[in-house]
Amino acid sequence: MAEVLTEIRDRVAIITLNRPDQLNAWNGALCAQLDAALRRAADDDRVGAVVITGAGRAFCAGADLSSGGDTFADGGASRPGDDLEARTPKFLPWDVPKPVIAAINGHAVGVGATYALACDIRFVAASAKIAFVFSRRGMLAELGSHALLPRVVGLSNASDLILSGRPVDGNEAGRLGLATTCADGDATKTLAIERAAEMATMSAPVSMAISKRLLWEGVGLDAMRTREQPLFDWVAEQPDSVEGVVSFLEKRTPEWKMSAVADFPHDLFDDGG
Repeated sequence: MAEVLTEIRDRVAIITLNRPDQLNAWNGALCAQLDAALRRAADDDRVGAVVITGAGRAFCAGADLSSGGDTFADGGASRPGDDLEARTPKFLPWDVPKPVIAAINGHAVGVGATYALACDIRFVAASAKIAFVFSRRGMLAELGSHALLPRVVGLSNASDLILSGRPVDGNEAGRLGLATTCADGDATKTLAIERAAEMATMSAPVSMAISKRLLWEGVGLDAMRTREQPLFDWVAEQPDSVEGVVSFLEKRTPEWKMSAVADFPHDLFDDGG
């Protein structure tokens, strides 16, 4: 079964993450198919705007944790072809020269939250939970989130969300500015498609493409992603990235192994970057 589905309706490409039994958990196949679907939408003049949503009860429940403590292991030996490199998006919503709306119909956790953050606009169901849980899994937020989230919700709110990893529902997401619109249940997707169709019809494609490019250039994503990646790779190799996943799966309080004083990767910060 396809991990990602696409249909075009009223000049809107509706891209659906399609692993409902796994709450659309992120793996290499889903990542590759989502990259491909976005590229097709970007290159197709029949498409004026894009909506990304999830099948079933969730938008995306985060990384597929079926490998347990090996989830972030280098090479992903327990799942050939599904290592960190395979699960890293190569073409993101900000690369599409058209509006991309995330219709967050249900929980968006971990990469589900950061990927939605990479969209231009977010419509969120009131009952959905959004959580940047990386610190709770011994990992690091990615996709430029350390630059982007403060721009969206402010530094203090971004610090709260990233450092605590706590979930917020659609109503709080709206108050923080993380959600443009908060709606009830199935209305989230309907409203997102209606807004996308309005943009595709009423706004000039080139004007939107230029404005989108200028808006995203102002965020400083390239510099942040350059800083994040080696730190993300380093954190993924540490024992706390194992403990974070295992303790979550075992439903217990994590027993962190590392010290913020003794184990901090100073060499990755002392390179003049």
